[in-house]
Amino acid sequence: MGRTSASMLLLRHRLRCAGHHVHLFGYLPTLETLDGVSMRLQRLLATRIQARPYVLVGHSLGSVIIRYTVAQLSSQRPAACFLLAPPMIACRAAKYFSQFFLFRWLTGEMGQLLAQEAFMRQLAVPENTTIYAGIGGPRVSWLPFGSALNDGILLLEEACGDGSSSVLEFSCGHTFIMNSRAVCENILAALNELEPPNIEISA
Repeated sequence: MGRTSASMLLLRHRLRCAGHHVHLFGYLPTLETLDGVSMRLQRLLATRIQARPYVLVGHSLGSVIIRYTVAQLSSQRPAACFLLAPPMIACRAAKYFSQFFLFRWLTGEMGQLLAQEAFMRQLAVPENTTIYAGIGGPRVSWLPFGSALNDGILLLEEACGDGSSSVLEFSCGHTFIMNSRAVCENILAALNELEPPNIEISA
């Protein structure tokens, strides 16, 4: 699940090569609301996944969409969720950039929600969720994050949330963590432990 389907093409290719069925799901934060995107995702699950077991993979804002949507599912919940570089709490970058019109225009309602403490904290984390946090961002005293572990956009602590989910750290930047072979191999290892094999994946 990415802003455009193209952002997940390499990950889809690797998952397909391993024998999994993958459905891409894109969204346009400039033009869509969170409720609207969530309804589209629910329709995709109902029409393309149906009663088959599936998992969800989301990157960045896509992780927020997953958390918001899964909480609304009365049935047919995912067997697992894999969140790549997810903002689990209101992040410093969103709070800073939300004061600028261009950011508000480009990211729409969903971008504004990323800066809201109350909204982000009330989002439930689905069962069997694994978080993939990047720590490949620069760590120098004169940059905003200083020496703290980060992925260039999020601090490690912002991606970890309340610690209720398994968190794995990778030396990746925020934007391209989904292209990491190590991340994909870990997802595949987790999928191999699920039943049945060749599970459907919405990314």
